[in-house]
Amino acid sequence: MNLVWLVLLLILCIRGYTEGVLNPEVVNIGAIFTFGTINGKVAKIAMKAAEQDVNSDPSILGGRKLAITLHDSNYSGFLSIVGALQFMESDTVAIIGPQSAVMAHVLSHLANELHVPLLSFTALDPTLSPLQFPYFIQTAPNDLFQMTAIADMVSYFEWREVIAVYSDDDQSRNGITTLSDKLAERRCKISYKAALPPDPKATRDQVLNELVKVQMMESRVIVLHTLSKTGLLVFDVAKYLGMMESGYVWIASTWLSIILDSTPLSSKTANSIQGVLTLRPHTPDSKKKREFSSRWNQLSNGTIGLNPYGLYAYDTVWMITYAVKTFFDQGGTISFSNSTSGTALVGGELNLGALSIFDGGQQLLKNILQINRTGLTGPLRFGPDRSPVHPAYEVINVVGTGFMQLGYWSSYSGLSVASPETLYAKPPNRSRSNQQLLDVLWPGQITKKPRGWVFPNNGRQLRIGVPNRVSYRDFVSKGKDTDDLHGYCIDVFIAAIALLPYAVPYKFVLFGDGLENPNYNQLVYKVASNDFDAAVGDIAIVTNRTKAVDFTQPYIESGLVVVAPVKKLNSSAWAFLKPFSPLMWGITASFFLIVGAVVWILEHRINDDFRGPPKKQIVTMLWFSFSTLFFSHRENTVSALGRTVLIIWLFVVLIINSSYTASLTSILTVQQLSSSIKGIETLITSNDRIGFQVGSFAENYLSDELDIPKSRLIPLGSPEEYATALENGTVTAVVDERPYIEVFLASHCKFSIVGQQFTRSGWGFAFPRDSSIAVDMSTAILTLSENGDLQRIHDKWLKNKVCSDNSKLESDQLQLQSFWGLFVICGIACFLALLVYFCMMVRQFSKQFSEESPSSHGSSRAARLQTFLSFVDDKAEVSKAKSKRKRGDMSLDSNGREDESRNGSRRSKQTDLPGEI
Repeated sequence: MNLVWLVLLLILCIRGYTEGVLNPEVVNIGAIFTFGTINGKVAKIAMKAAEQDVNSDPSILGGRKLAITLHDSNYSGFLSIVGALQFMESDTVAIIGPQSAVMAHVLSHLANELHVPLLSFTALDPTLSPLQFPYFIQTAPNDLFQMTAIADMVSYFEWREVIAVYSDDDQSRNGITTLSDKLAERRCKISYKAALPPDPKATRDQVLNELVKVQMMESRVIVLHTLSKTGLLVFDVAKYLGMMESGYVWIASTWLSIILDSTPLSSKTANSIQGVLTLRPHTPDSKKKREFSSRWNQLSNGTIGLNPYGLYAYDTVWMITYAVKTFFDQGGTISFSNSTSGTALVGGELNLGALSIFDGGQQLLKNILQINRTGLTGPLRFGPDRSPVHPAYEVINVVGTGFMQLGYWSSYSGLSVASPETLYAKPPNRSRSNQQLLDVLWPGQITKKPRGWVFPNNGRQLRIGVPNRVSYRDFVSKGKDTDDLHGYCIDVFIAAIALLPYAVPYKFVLFGDGLENPNYNQLVYKVASNDFDAAVGDIAIVTNRTKAVDFTQPYIESGLVVVAPVKKLNSSAWAFLKPFSPLMWGITASFFLIVGAVVWILEHRINDDFRGPPKKQIVTMLWFSFSTLFFSHRENTVSALGRTVLIIWLFVVLIINSSYTASLTSILTVQQLSSSIKGIETLITSNDRIGFQVGSFAENYLSDELDIPKSRLIPLGSPEEYATALENGTVTAVVDERPYIEVFLASHCKFSIVGQQFTRSGWGFAFPRDSSIAVDMSTAILTLSENGDLQRIHDKWLKNKVCSDNSKLESDQLQLQSFWGLFVICGIACFLALLVYFCMMVRQFSKQFSEESPSSHGSSRAARLQTFLSFVDDKAEVSKAKSKRKRGDMSLDSNGREDESRNGSRRSKQTDLPGEI
């Protein structure tokens, strides 16, 4: 940037500086454009029309005139700088332009220094930050919004990769960088960037060389972000290379819609852009816009058509006019003062005293940013980020010599077929279901959406890596006399590839030395490093591999299991005890006794079946308890509490009976196997050696995830090695994936899976990250699963791989934990019944005890307890009779004592009679 300032200062020295006389009757505005371009021509006409309209109404500027001075930069940055300095000499209060973002970066420093607002509607580089360049204002939506619209279109059509072709200047380069960011937010990406020389310097050979590279790429979605001359050259070369045929997708930025609006197309040009999608800045329909459009032919003399940037040019002039009017209304005056940067060097060889600062520049900038009017382009208002409010674009499809509008994109609601103005009154809705566009006519005159990618290098065969296995050849194997590959995995891949809606050229390449099974992690990393285009085989989908490649939908379930030697268990005379564990037997027997005792207690006082001599009652209680096992108890229960407990207990007995019967049936009818290894938990807590298959992920899982020392892990290469190692005790167990183990057990019946599968995964085909074919292959595998072909392939290779002995590992005994809930419920019922019964007995006893003679209240606690137990033991009717008799005896005893007392008194009186001896 120091070099730029030196150039500016040098020009000032060459030109000199003569102070002009301030003319308060004229408001000077500068405009820097390349007037040989389409936008330059349109802007020139529109700005002069705006100047005429402003000056036609003297009341707008209070009698002052607006003067717009035009400077043609003619594609030259040097001439742009010269033009800016010329404007500073004539006391310019604002500058419209420059046309390119390259010069905007340079001149914005001059605007910052001299406080002259710089307004542009074509330099739309999104990196022109208002923080760095506060005096630079973009009056049209910058390329941040345009690139967001393109990213939304790519996501809408479900493409994942695009190729960017652009001019290597600030605006195009930074726009493509923004596009990359927006695509990444939608999980898409730019797979290749083809940079061309800045417009208009690109030659046909340069374009040809870049497009040949693009043609060799996989993606067929191309975003072209450049200017008109380079853009049309790109399409001409693309037509020559056959890149405008079916299968390709071209999305052009707004430069193409500008050409469609402003210039007639030749048949050659129209033929080279058929089916292209492009964007056009959307300006809402209004009376002002229609009136201006109707007078455009008169203004332009029919030399060029009106495009949206002509409307922005007209509105930009009015923005400055409104801001200047407000500035004058605020009492401001147009004045300039010497630049401190220039005076600091006065006296040297360079005469910098000519630099002057617009004293009212800061206030004028503030007035521009606070404008709230309506113009030809809609609301003239800036948001907090200094961008126009509600930026929107029209989506255009080039058809014939014209175009077809497919819909709109707005920052408010995304893609829609309704105009943005009709959506502003509704809540914003950017959900995928709400994104809509009309049907597109694609290159090649097709209406079906292109896939968006092809195999690179013009159909080069895909190199498919296949593990060169030496064991478990039912999954993948090479023919003995031919190079043909076959097996379960190969058949699944061939069936899936046949379902794709396009041809896929491929060839299998064996991976491994053929002496031992290859390392599958290395095979996957070969795909990640592009040594292979894919990998097909028995490849488990595990975490560390998914970080390097993309897998298809799993075509078979898998997971690690433990296999160990087992021995057959023959039935014995005590086989009937095996269904329950010893603890289960003990708890069940205890509950039979407990329930019998509880029912006896609840029924004893009121049920004759539960009464009698102690020996008989004990026998009755035991008989009743164990007879409930067969639901053959003869004793009736008459109390509500007893019936409640019995119902709950009979339900428990029903469950126990059913479980016992099922387990005993299994024990007596199915061959039982046993092993000291119960699963992976047994291996973790022991020091036994564990076998694993060479090349499998089992080794890393056991050592890294389960912390089993590698010294305990023994590599094994084939089913025969499995069997030998397990038989001679080299390893205690083998850990491998279930599909392998199922094949192994088919011919080795003395071994069996123990415990549960302790990982969940599947086998899939590996492709490079973000590969489009991986998604299509997943869809094909799902189709195979749904139509039954996947099962048929499985049956062909693996169905008969079942051990003829049909053995299975001994099932675990029924444990207490399977029934403890039932026992808890029964126990709670017994406890509550006894509690209620005890409370009732205490209440009845207390009532009866209170009716006895007062002298009994003073009896000992032991006597009262004995009386209570006697009360509980008595039958209810007998207890009541005793109570009545006792009350009668007490009454008679009281009456007898009273009669005796009376007789004694009577005898005493007779003794005292006179004459008696």
